[in-house]
Amino acid sequence: MFLKPSKFPGQALALISLGSLAALGAALIAQHQFGIRPCAWCVMQRGVFLLIAAVAGLAWLVRGNRLLRSLGLLLVLALAVAGVAAAGFQHEVANKLASCDLTLADRIVSGLDLETLWPSVFMVTATCADAAQYRLLGLGYEIWSGLLYLAIAVLAFLALRTRR
Repeated sequence: MFLKPSKFPGQALALISLGSLAALGAALIAQHQFGIRPCAWCVMQRGVFLLIAAVAGLAWLVRGNRLLRSLGLLLVLALAVAGVAAAGFQHEVANKLASCDLTLADRIVSGLDLETLWPSVFMVTATCADAAQYRLLGLGYEIWSGLLYLAIAVLAFLALRTRR
């Protein structure tokens, strides 16, 4: 068997961390190599992927502590659900707005001063309506993001269930 139940939580955490970093890398390649400009909601989702990668990576490192691993998986699950909600909101509401100014995402990105801290990753360069025009294999980037968040949530949930 490829996955042993006793090893599954650790393997899931490693996969989640690497997958989240890959999503961030893909977003940066799309932006810097192909001119796909991010809106505030896109940038906020990058931050969520970065948080998920960090939490999952740290939880993976604490191999001997079941409680910390379980807490890490719970936090990853909560962040992934928040990511699904952000991607869904972007798709259903924000994409129809002419501007992302003063939306929750804009306030979070501005409030944390992410554009100044790491502009190549967190600089907002498009409006929500502009970002809605970009497609990858026929689907908006927020759909791909939401699907990955959903996969992360399912994987974290399954890993938590094997912890019992």
